[in-house]
Formats: sequence, structure tokens, C-alpha cells
Amino acid sequence: MILVADSGSSKTDWLLSDTEGEPKAFRSVGLNPYFLNQQEITKILQEQIADLIPYAPQISEIYFFGAGCSSPDRHEIISNALTALFPKSYISVDSDLLASAYATCGHEKGFCCILGTGSNISFFDGEEIHDGQHGLGYVLGDEGAGTIIGKTLITDFLYGRMPTDISTLFNDAYHLDKEVVIKNVYQKPSANTYLATFSKFLFDIRDTTYVQDLLRNLFQEFVDTNIKSYPQYNKFKCNFVGSIAYVFADELKAVCEANDVHIGKIIKQPINDLLQFIIERNGQ
Repeated sequence: MILVADSGSSKTDWLLSDTEGEPKAFRSVGLNPYFLNQQEITKILQEQIADLIPYAPQISEIYFFGAGCSSPDRHEIISNALTALFPKSYISVDSDLLASAYATCGHEKGFCCILGTGSNISFFDGEEIHDGQHGLGYVLGDEGAGTIIGKTLITDFLYGRMPTDISTLFNDAYHLDKEVVIKNVYQKPSANTYLATFSKFLFDIRDTTYVQDLLRNLFQEFVDTNIKSYPQYNKFKCNFVGSIAYVFADELKAVCEANDVHIGKIIKQPINDLLQFIIERNGQ
């Protein structure tokens, strides 16, 4: 059996291959080694994917792709945590960008963008990803992502910049005040996930001028800061992975088309395509 994991800032999707039927799916919270240590990750796995652990003797290979897994020391944190539960399995750890590239580009050259809780971009040459200077996280980066959408909504609300009708809806939905926001952003863990939860508010009012302007401006910032930083940005297809790209695909496409960005695939999560790619690549 092969176990594949795709971990973002908010959640981790797990998919276990099964030669006798459909792959088995599991889910846990996001496992970012920048925010969690080895012991914390192992504990989370024991609690949240307990139904998966009994398969350990049958799992020969584990491929973990995650946010924050961009350096050898971060790879080691994830690898050691998994080894504690799957001691007999071969374990490979790589970045979530590579997972997205495998799922969208396959073996073709192209750009792969992540637009979910956070945002990032890389160029895939058909075999490897080439990281740029992006992926700076929710404090310094995350252009166009759920964290920045949430931050924009909250600040517009608290500063009184929202249209009155939308401000009333926002207040009815969240009952926020300055103290609540400051406590969640500056005093509690996972501020990025907290901010990103507010992006859901946009869906039901997406046709309003306020939301259309907000999305257009934030997606334009992503294009200007991330995509256009590559001189050859309009020479290859640009693929997107993530809930924000998927849910607001129409708005994203409009901004990309206006900037001569050629869109390829837009998928919500790469896990199914990722497992299929690895099985085919490994000849299994």
C-alpha cells in the first residue's frame, strides 16, 4: 500500500491506495513543521487519523507533501513524526508546491500556484520545481490568499470601510470587536487559519461590487507580485491549487486573462491526482 498526504496550513488530506477497491481517505489538521514540533505532530496523528494507523504493517511507502516542508531540517521533523507510527515504511517528505506541480502539470513544464489559506508559486520544469522568492507567509506575503482576504475583511469592518449593508451582515455572522480580533490574531496560535476562515463570508455576496472589487484587487496583487516576477510568465500555462482559486475561479480567470496569464488547471485539492501520479510514476 502507498500512503500519500497533502498538508496545507489548515488541513491535511491523506489517501491510502487499496488494490482491492477505492482508495481510503482520511483527514487531519494541517501539519506545518514551522509551527509544530515532532512530538506535537505525532500526537495529532495518533488522535486524528487513528483509523489509519492499523494499516501500518501493510504500508510500504509514504509520500508526504506539506506547507513548510521546504528545507531538510523541516523534512526531518515530519519524517521522524511519521516514523514513530509507521516504522517499517519508506518515507519521502517534500513541499506542497511539488505536490501541486505533480497534480496539475504532470510531466509538462508550467507554473503552479497555491491559493488557499496561504499562497505561493513555483516553476516546474517537468521534473523538479524551482522556487522563487515567494511564500513569505501570512505576515509578509500570502497575496490573494484566504489569510489576506480575512485580514482585509476584518480591517474594513473595524475601520468602517465596508458598505453599511455588508457590514451589518458581517457583524451578524461574526459579532467581532477589536478585543476579540486582537486576542485571536496576536495571542492565540494559528492566526493564519483564523484569518482565513472569514473568506467564506464572501461566497454568498460574491456578486456585490464590494466583493468583486476586493477579489479583483487581491488577485491582481498576486499576479503582480508572484506570477509577473517570472519574465516568461506568459510562455507557459499557469495552474492553480487551493480552495480560494477553486471557489473564486471566475474572478481569478478574469484577472489572469486581463494580464495575459494563460490558465491551465484549477483544482481545489491535489490529493487524488497526486496519488495517481505517484502510482503511475512508480509503475504500480
